Amino acid sequence: MMLMAILCSIDQFFSTSAFFLPVSFLSLYMFVSPLIARIGSSSIRSLSNFRTKCLKQLHMAQPPILALAIPSDTGRVLSIQSHTVQGYVGNKSAVFPLQLLGYDVDPINSVQFSNHTGYPTFKGQVLNGEQLWELIEGLEANGLLYYTHLLTGYIGSVSFLNTVLKVVDKLRSINPKLKFVCDPVMGDEGKLYVPPELVMVYREKVVPVASVLTPNQFEAEQLTGSSITSEKDGQEACNILHAAGPSKVVITSINIDGTLLLIGSHQKEKGQSPEQFKIVIPKIPAYFTGTGDLTTALLLGWSNKYPNDLDKAAELAVSSVQALLLRTLADYQKAGYDCQSSSLEIRLIQSLDDIRNPEVKYRAKRYN
Repeated sequence: MMLMAILCSIDQFFSTSAFFLPVSFLSLYMFVSPLIARIGSSSIRSLSNFRTKCLKQLHMAQPPILALAIPSDTGRVLSIQSHTVQGYVGNKSAVFPLQLLGYDVDPINSVQFSNHTGYPTFKGQVLNGEQLWELIEGLEANGLLYYTHLLTGYIGSVSFLNTVLKVVDKLRSINPKLKFVCDPVMGDEGKLYVPPELVMVYREKVVPVASVLTPNQFEAEQLTGSSITSEKDGQEACNILHAAGPSKVVITSINIDGTLLLIGSHQKEKGQSPEQFKIVIPKIPAYFTGTGDLTTALLLGWSNKYPNDLDKAAELAVSSVQALLLRTLADYQKAGYDCQSSSLEIRLIQSLDDIRNPEVKYRAKRYN
């Protein structure tokens, strides 16, 4: 009789309640199910009705995902990068600019640190490959795994990078047109800051599946096995990388005899000579964090808006970054800070207009 009373009360609740099913009622359902053998046929029918209403309430509890039902004109990005609580590097440097440019962005934080590692100390957690895959499985189980772009930055282990490759395969099984934008963060100025074995994984497995690759000079040397000491070397490095996979390659910073350059290359058809260009970038007497992550995000954002004009996308990206860095430098100087004493945290939020509507001051020059 008590069980029947419980079932009747639950049945009445579902008949009158406008709320979604709470967890406690699911637990109660699991509790009463084994007792079904002790009650009569009418109670069985009542319990069956209860189960039907449970499932109906659970279905109602999931609203349509508007990012999927009504996608933006630009795209939907899964960004797998590092994260800091304070400051702007990794996802903190990439997500906001992409959102300003109209993208839906879902970040997965490969690490979560209190601050970037240039400070005297840092604390936090590191996501492993298994945990990354759990997140992907959770998205897939709910039909949330459709993306137009995958963006990756700093990755600290071979196992995590191999899982990222699984993610690429999974996303492309759902959307074969997925663009994989890869910043192969490995080191700078002649020094690796990832395990050496990552270089071979990037070279043999990642580059072949990337759509857009954005190495710096040192990383391009590591990936091609060649030295870059001239503009011609930079162009040839792009050709080597095209042959391995990506149709768009941007070497984001090359120092040639004291001149800082960006060299971009777009191979529009396999086997075709790529369109190549350079942008001369004025040096700023300071060191900033998060600029590589920001540059790659902006290259993704603008190159998707101008898919056949990588040089125009690069002009917009470089102009945004330079305006942001000059603002950062001026603000630190205004505060009386010695800008050459340590790395500077970029003024990302204060530069939103320069990100959304950059004034193009740095022009691309096409190579013959």
